[in-house]
Amino acid sequence: MVAAEFSTRLDVTYKTLREGLKSNPRDYDWRISQLRALKFMLEENDEALSQAMWKDLRKSKFECSATEQGAVLSEIALTIQKLKSWMRPRRVSTPLYNFPGRSRIVNEPLGLTLIIGAWNYPINLLLTPLIGAIAGGNAAILKPSEISANTADIIAELIPKYLDPKLFAVIKGGVEETGLLLDKPFDKIFFTGSGPVGKIILAKAAVHLTPTTLELGGKSPAIVWKDADLTVTARRIAWGKFMNAGQTCVAPDYLIVHPDVVSPLITELRKVIVGSFGVKAIESPDYCRIVNTKNFDRLQALAKDTVIVAGGAFDRDNLYIEPTIVRATPDSKIMQEEIFGPILPILEMSVIAEITEFISNRDKPLALYLFSNDDAIVDAVTRQTSSGAVCVNDNVIHMPEPSMPFGGVGASGMGNYHGRFSFETFTHAKGVLRKSFWFDVPVRYAPYTNAKANLLRWLFN
Repeated sequence: MVAAEFSTRLDVTYKTLREGLKSNPRDYDWRISQLRALKFMLEENDEALSQAMWKDLRKSKFECSATEQGAVLSEIALTIQKLKSWMRPRRVSTPLYNFPGRSRIVNEPLGLTLIIGAWNYPINLLLTPLIGAIAGGNAAILKPSEISANTADIIAELIPKYLDPKLFAVIKGGVEETGLLLDKPFDKIFFTGSGPVGKIILAKAAVHLTPTTLELGGKSPAIVWKDADLTVTARRIAWGKFMNAGQTCVAPDYLIVHPDVVSPLITELRKVIVGSFGVKAIESPDYCRIVNTKNFDRLQALAKDTVIVAGGAFDRDNLYIEPTIVRATPDSKIMQEEIFGPILPILEMSVIAEITEFISNRDKPLALYLFSNDDAIVDAVTRQTSSGAVCVNDNVIHMPEPSMPFGGVGASGMGNYHGRFSFETFTHAKGVLRKSFWFDVPVRYAPYTNAKANLLRWLFN
């Protein structure tokens, strides 16, 4: 589609949604109806959505159920259950100087939101933010990633059939179309993707002073200390790293391992890989593919200056990279950027202070993983590093937990969502103070005296 045609269609869509905001109160009943409609969409089209993701990433039905449709359905169920309490105004204490008065917080909708999804989890990372937008009473334009094209096509087909077309729309396109979208003034932008693109999004949002949530990535480390249960540790790390062929924002990007357990850990990882995907992972129906040749070539180049200790097969025609473990150094090319693929570097370090300093001298990661039962080690790593989240003795599994905020810090993102945090991300917490006419404290009015000043200080303390 040429830019002029796209621009015209975008203008019509944008105008329709702005007008829809004016005509629809978007109350509790409307929000629940839209959440249920989204639920029905996922349930009634589960197979078609899974087939689209198989075409895009060769994602298995199990991974679709666990990390895509299933995860979104779980979030919908929680939101439907809790929405009434989230929407209820919250009473807060009122200080003495505002007596007699009542203070409360009301969460009001932001308005028209833009949600830009990512290609690696094209259902989850597009529709989970949409749940928050609906819960908050907003309209939304959804921009699925053009890289996972098959999934983008079916989302664009389904959304208008199930959700209110006056308040929700899907816009497909690449870089040029996204740029035109970002030129529009939105009331909220929610973006999931890479850091470099996040900077572009933030710069565009700044023109209109649009509040923005950025869910980015980074090099999430996993520390394996010498007291770790290596059998369980290897199984959990391999699951988190090689799920979706490593194309997961919170996958462990690299390992920092105590020298005493490097060799036995590698042995255990080899066993787990074969046990999970067979001797030839290319034949496994449970192992995904790299999304395109551009990403394949980047990953192959990253592995060149490393020592491969497990795996290492690359098949460009099939976009297949075997689950691979490599030995690396801090100066290796693979340690200079987020890997986002099924290659797992191992570094050796034996002093916790050295490990925490190494992590702290790099961009703040989206997640930090630590495998140890030593409380002092857990406390030291948690206190001496900064990351979006910390997960001890597991990885990735913290991400869908609705009672905790999910999001990055620094280079790994800003803002968070999931559960109530999604509702708060897509609403404005408005303070409302209501006072009575019957008592009017004269101390605040001129002329001012020392006695009034002393009384004011007492009231503020």
